[in-house]
Amino acid sequence: MDVMAGIMRDHILNLLKEGKRVDGRGLEEYRDLEIRVNVIEKAEGSAWVRLGNTQVLVGIKVDMGEPFPDLPERGVITTNVELVPLASPNFEPGPPDENAIELARVVDRGIRESGAVELDKLAIVPGKLVRVIFVDVHVLDHDGNLLDATGIGAIAALLSTRIPKVVYNEETEEVEVFDEYEPLPVSRIPIPVTFAKIGSNLLVDPVLDEERVMDGRITITTDENAMISSVQKGEGGSFKLEEVMYAVDTAIEKASEIREKVLEVIKAG
Repeated sequence: MDVMAGIMRDHILNLLKEGKRVDGRGLEEYRDLEIRVNVIEKAEGSAWVRLGNTQVLVGIKVDMGEPFPDLPERGVITTNVELVPLASPNFEPGPPDENAIELARVVDRGIRESGAVELDKLAIVPGKLVRVIFVDVHVLDHDGNLLDATGIGAIAALLSTRIPKVVYNEETEEVEVFDEYEPLPVSRIPIPVTFAKIGSNLLVDPVLDEERVMDGRITITTDENAMISSVQKGEGGSFKLEEVMYAVDTAIEKASEIREKVLEVIKAG
């Protein structure tokens, strides 16, 4: 840790002794959250999320392709994250680095393992042709907690997605695509909640300054039934059992609040 980071860590720890944070929030308090959907005209679904000063843009494209050999009757979902250099001086152009790969995997796992998208309803010709869903994430401004901002953006974008109806003609072996659209079959709403551990404190929704000095990080994704679909620990450090249990309970509570906001935005259209 460099000198400036050491000074910042001491400052943050001194604030935490008084139950305060660098931006004045409580330890369990999220930054202001703003969500918009249908912001990309040519995408099947899209969402823009601002969490404090962190901003992400998520676009959904739906195509047709071959299923995975071991899942012949299920559609395919793939997540890609681009850390745009304009979002942070630490982001560089080029192929995805380990941070972008981790971010994509955590978001993808939260959606996939929760069964959020009913992939079995996306088969057109089982074993041959299925819908392929591309979740493309662009980080526009990085001020901490990209995991939650991206996860919220991804599920909001999926909920806003509409796909054209298709019919497969067995005689001609061709697919007819109609101008009639229907919602993507989404039945679960997984929401990630991330904690930074600094000293003996767990902080919800860490800003970038807190992430730079944290001892560890844990992200817990839960659905509306309080079922955990993924847990990701990062940045080294360790968590005691009671800390993990506290994080799970808090994640369920915070996810419920965020989920209500997502649904309000989707309903408003």
